[in-house]
Amino acid sequence: MKPNNFAMKDWHLEHVEKVIVRFVRGISPDASSFEKRNYKKYSTVSSCAKQIEYDIKHGVTMDEVLNVVHRIRHEKQFKDLQKNPESLQRLDELERQISAPKKVATTWY
Repeated sequence: MKPNNFAMKDWHLEHVEKVIVRFVRGISPDASSFEKRNYKKYSTVSSCAKQIEYDIKHGVTMDEVLNVVHRIRHEKQFKDLQKNPESLQRLDELERQISAPKKVATTWY
């Protein structure tokens, strides 16, 4: 029997898709003050990238993340996001943030 090192990998992959779609969709014009406050706090590029990095630590590969981005760009399921130029701009920004090489912390000794 082979051990399953990443038991919740499917959940984390689904979470990556939800995080990306939530960020790309943005906030509705008639959002409540609570929704606006939460969007401002949790839906920045850096917080989305942190959530995706957390999912990568739990078994999702970078190829799968980029595949999700590709699906959002090209599948009919996400055509409302594809029509909005602001959404595509946010998707480009998030993709650059995710694909950028990470800084490696060096120690002084």
